[in-house]
Amino acid sequence: MKLSEELPLIAKDPYGYAEKLKAEKKIVGTLCSYTPEEIIIAAGAHPFRLFGSGQKSRLADAHLQSYCCSLARGVLEDALSERLDFLEGIVFAHTCDTMQRLSDICRINRGGVFHLDLILPAKLNTESARRYFRDVLQTFREDLGAKLGVEIADNDLRKAISAMNRIRKAFTRIYELINENPSIINGEELYILNRAAMMMDKARLADLVEGTVVQLSSGSREAPDAGAPPPKRIFLEGGVCNYPDIYNIIEEAGGAVAGDDLCTGFRYFNGLVDEDNPDPLMAIADRYLKRIVCPAKHAGIADRGERLVEMVLEKRAQGVIFFFLKFCDPHAFDYPYLQQVLEKAGIPSLMVEVDDPLQAGGQLQTRIEAFIEMI
Repeated sequence: MKLSEELPLIAKDPYGYAEKLKAEKKIVGTLCSYTPEEIIIAAGAHPFRLFGSGQKSRLADAHLQSYCCSLARGVLEDALSERLDFLEGIVFAHTCDTMQRLSDICRINRGGVFHLDLILPAKLNTESARRYFRDVLQTFREDLGAKLGVEIADNDLRKAISAMNRIRKAFTRIYELINENPSIINGEELYILNRAAMMMDKARLADLVEGTVVQLSSGSREAPDAGAPPPKRIFLEGGVCNYPDIYNIIEEAGGAVAGDDLCTGFRYFNGLVDEDNPDPLMAIADRYLKRIVCPAKHAGIADRGERLVEMVLEKRAQGVIFFFLKFCDPHAFDYPYLQQVLEKAGIPSLMVEVDDPLQAGGQLQTRIEAFIEMI
């Protein structure tokens, strides 16, 4: 399969892409998949996911403790170094303490852009949480409209919901095709596709990703060597993945990613917003309440474990690799429970923690090779 040339260019130089896009629409930075991009799009702006550029930290260290994750450090470093000057504002969804403090630090130390906080419910399986979620979205709609100088109408929200659903449907189909044959697209291509999807213009993205579905469905990719053993099916679980190398390491070790539950993977695309709901904000809230939860949210004592086992079995994965950013407390706190649930289900797993920039690549490669050889 050959990806559109636009996608790797955007993944490689996202800030350069954003600078060009700024001439067409205002750009709003986001840090989490719990940010309702439909509302930003309905305001006529462009939601742009921030990951940090991986530059050496010079300014952020004065504001963040050494035990803060590289995602927060990288974004703050870019903000203080004026590499994010293309932004009109930044939206902070409250998922962990570090992100909440990052909002405060940016507000105090980085003027010239607006900062909006989304204090979403942590518990998602009650009717009161549903109503509260909807109220938070309404406040966000009003605050964002005031910052951008526009009124966000229901009709604009419905158009944005339809546009995002189009993208989610296409990505869901891509993941279904990968489940049927993990070799249909290599891991680095999947990483680039996911990465670019969180940064590029949504209308253009929808066209490209639907074209990718057609290409993958046509079976135009070269068939794997008939004499070679099939790759071992791996499921990736975790948060933000900034490392395309992880996919190459897995594939070189004889594995293939059959599915994932990553903040920067399938979890971002999971679930559709009900386009027939007369209340578009409630429809957006309902999607978040029903989709796969991250460890910063709660939908029942056993929900995360049961869903993980369900996804691993659906993907017929032979092993799970937990992939965490170092110092990511929500994922680290959740790991012992999830590991026990997998063990009880007879599913082997491996946990790796990484920092940005990626260090000790050789050690990481050795651990993954040993794990894939073992399963």
